[in-house]
Amino acid sequence: MSPLADKIRPKTLDDVVGQQHLIGKNKPLRRIIESGQIPNMVFYGPSGVGKTTVASIIAANTNMELRRLNATTASTADIKEIVSQINTFSGVNGILLYLDEIQYFNKKQQQTLLEFIENGSITLIASTTENPYFYVYNAILSRSTVFEFRTIEAGELESAVERGFRIVSEERGERYELESGVVSYIAEACGGDVRKALNAVELTALTAEDIDGGRLVTLESARSLTQKSALRYDRDGDSHYDILSGFQKSMRGSDADAALYYLARLLGSGDLPSACRRLMVCACEDVGLAYPQLIPIVKACVDIANAVGLPEARIPLADAVVMVCNAPKSNSAYKAINAAESDILAGKIGEIPRALQNKHFDGAEREVKGQHYLYPHDYPNHWVAQQYLPDILKGARYYEFGDNKNEQAFKGYWDKIKGVK
Repeated sequence: MSPLADKIRPKTLDDVVGQQHLIGKNKPLRRIIESGQIPNMVFYGPSGVGKTTVASIIAANTNMELRRLNATTASTADIKEIVSQINTFSGVNGILLYLDEIQYFNKKQQQTLLEFIENGSITLIASTTENPYFYVYNAILSRSTVFEFRTIEAGELESAVERGFRIVSEERGERYELESGVVSYIAEACGGDVRKALNAVELTALTAEDIDGGRLVTLESARSLTQKSALRYDRDGDSHYDILSGFQKSMRGSDADAALYYLARLLGSGDLPSACRRLMVCACEDVGLAYPQLIPIVKACVDIANAVGLPEARIPLADAVVMVCNAPKSNSAYKAINAAESDILAGKIGEIPRALQNKHFDGAEREVKGQHYLYPHDYPNHWVAQQYLPDILKGARYYEFGDNKNEQAFKGYWDKIKGVK
């Protein structure tokens, strides 16, 4: 017996839930589909948001031979079998290959398809839950158009939930009465995943209570069967990096409430290491020299968290998150090291000044003999002017003092010592 999600899979673009930024009236993907000229495409987005559905609709509207592969189970032999049909009667109009989860194909497997994608024998529609710019072979990516599918909003998902209950009722010949809030709860709790929502519909219908003339789906039942569904999280997937990005950007933006929310999501999935790493990075990158004393404090909180483990680890980490959020911010050191790296990558790598080199003899070719290093501690205030950068970078400035109290105090001190006016 096929799942409800397959039974009610839309047959036209107008029936697809969500993705109106792609398939709404006059939107780019819809125009491409309606033109009948199907290019190579990559559908990127979380599971259960319509990638396979849209690909099926495209396939149904072409005269090409449709073949499907799932990269989690397909082999190179499966690819070769598809390629072997190119010059046969069945493949005379070309082959439309729908390749699901392309991120599981290695580079060699993806390269096997490349020649036939280039000459138009195979039109590829690939789907992936991962960022294609990281997981899809560049040569394929450069010959494809990438479309990003988004998580479906709860309001849009409600129509699919209602339709699901109607289909179940018709199939089973039973009337289902839904308690107030059941539809909205399932739509909200399933995290924008149509497939999860329809699975929840099937489960709640299966466990519905008998009442006179029908069956009752209670809100309590919906809650118990969908309570875990809203947590869209995969430690190796894009949602993992989205949560981490939200976590760090919330701390950088000094929003303690948002940062604690993302921390709770990380820890709720047991991802203590990622939470600790981002906390320490944020303390150094975003608080930095504005309050450098915070860096060892955050490290201490992280050490405590790792020592006690979950669930108690959430307490010292919450302390650290709130401190990072409320601390003054400076990324001056972060910008400085980026600027230095930029010059290095640009090839500005000169000879280290003779005074700084780790050798104490001169070759016959050197006209000026001697190292002539000036030892700063031999001079007033432990500082003396001399060249430290290679000649090619003489006078380069990477670090600029931040406008916070700490760095301005440093600036005032060194301006006085160095005689800056």
